[in-house]
Amino acid sequence: MAKRQLRPPKAYKNLEFLNSPDARTIRMLAEFLEPQRRFRQANIKDTIVFFGSARIRPRADALKDLKVVHRQLEESPRATKALLQSFRMAERRVEMSRYYEDCMELAGMLTRWSMRLREKNRFVVCSGGGPGIMEAANKGATQAGGKSIGLNISLPFEQFANPHITPGLNFEFHYFFMRKFWFAYLSKALVIFPGGFGTLDELMELLTLVQTDKIKKKIGVVIYGSEYWNRIIDFRELANQGMIEKADLDLLKFIDTPQEAFRYLRSFLTENYLKTNNGTDIL
Repeated sequence: MAKRQLRPPKAYKNLEFLNSPDARTIRMLAEFLEPQRRFRQANIKDTIVFFGSARIRPRADALKDLKVVHRQLEESPRATKALLQSFRMAERRVEMSRYYEDCMELAGMLTRWSMRLREKNRFVVCSGGGPGIMEAANKGATQAGGKSIGLNISLPFEQFANPHITPGLNFEFHYFFMRKFWFAYLSKALVIFPGGFGTLDELMELLTLVQTDKIKKKIGVVIYGSEYWNRIIDFRELANQGMIEKADLDLLKFIDTPQEAFRYLRSFLTENYLKTNNGTDIL
């Protein structure tokens, strides 16, 4: 009697194929369709996106680290160059920790305001899902009683999902460009806290899309922390040198306090997204 042959696996169940270079376009499409499905099921209409460094720590943690290094200096009969550098860096982390606290406060204020709107799930706080400023944004929204989204990315260091993301709204991306798509697609406002290469990359790409009308909708862009950002990049000089139009500077709003940022964003979002045709607020 002839031996019955086993059926080969269907292509969409073949993990070896799905993880191969040949199926890359399928994986890309999955990172579009799977988040789309979850956002639709959660009835998420739009977001306020927070960008910023994964390395900025809560003030309590930064002070604890500073005390440890200070103790090492006191106990060391002769401070090494490396130890002095560690002390200066610990002091700097304490200074930068104010942005973590400000981010938490702002995310909380925006979430409480959003939850009072008649239409639910508007302007949900969204971050890159990791530690630092991303954690602060998710934590502020969650502690205010609202939802928060985390668009994480698989990296060999730094990036791990923080515990303050709403269950079901925690995403893990492989492709940077698909992650950026979901940042841009739902966002109605951006808040850019101090950060490094990743933050600059995200800011510049979105500014370019807005400047070139690839994004047609209005997006409020808050650059938070003028003391930091004016040291990092001189936007005005770009205009002075003719590299951008002076009108492009109007795409940015430099702000230094959570209260001022909240008032600006509330006004921007109300004017552009919450007004009815007769001018009354949808509250």
